Amino acid sequence: MLELDNVNAYYGDSHILHGVSLSVAEGEVVCLLGRNGAGKTTTVLTVMGYLKPQPGRIIFRGREIGALPPYVVARTGIGFVPQERGIFPSLTVRENLTVFARSSGKVSWTLDRVFAMFPSLQARAHNLGFQLSGGEQQMLSIARALMLNPSLLVLDEPSEGLAPMIVQNIVETLAALKNEGLAILLIEQNLRTALAVGDRHHVLNKGAICFTGSSAELKGNDVVLRSYLSV
Repeated sequence: MLELDNVNAYYGDSHILHGVSLSVAEGEVVCLLGRNGAGKTTTVLTVMGYLKPQPGRIIFRGREIGALPPYVVARTGIGFVPQERGIFPSLTVRENLTVFARSSGKVSWTLDRVFAMFPSLQARAHNLGFQLSGGEQQMLSIARALMLNPSLLVLDEPSEGLAPMIVQNIVETLAALKNEGLAILLIEQNLRTALAVGDRHHVLNKGAICFTGSSAELKGNDVVLRSYLSV
């Protein structure tokens, strides 16, 4: 479904990503792990078109998307949940969900279906975005991405800064989406969250992938855990 092939990326003259290659198959949850500054967010921004691969290729459903602007990337069927959440603070929960909603030819995520998955959002449907807690804002950001009816969901550190109970709610939400067959690329620092839902894991260090493997392989690799994930 999604393939990154030898992707390099720069901020100005600073070479950030060094030959990153990874893939996400239909219905698969792939996690990208690493410390702060490892290149995780740069990778996702490159996937979403905010940075261009120089060189490298990004292919989604057989289409080269590396040269496309972000709004076109989103229209290809990739839903993005940014690290800063990006909700509209002056719009209600309902308005945040419906303003960019898009139907698809298959079973669609509708407002009723989203509210069934996120009952706390339904209870606060008429509240403004800035009136929500951090956890509610994160749930709203995920729900809004689902309203685009994506075939791939990309999340950039959704558990960051949230209380353990809210993180568990996010894990349960991602597990439910996985059971729905939705492909997910999850950028995380929280190893427990990644291991709870991930099928495969890539660990980044200084802009390069230094480990690829299953949850069992990652849990059993003490060198990677200590050297690159501070576990």
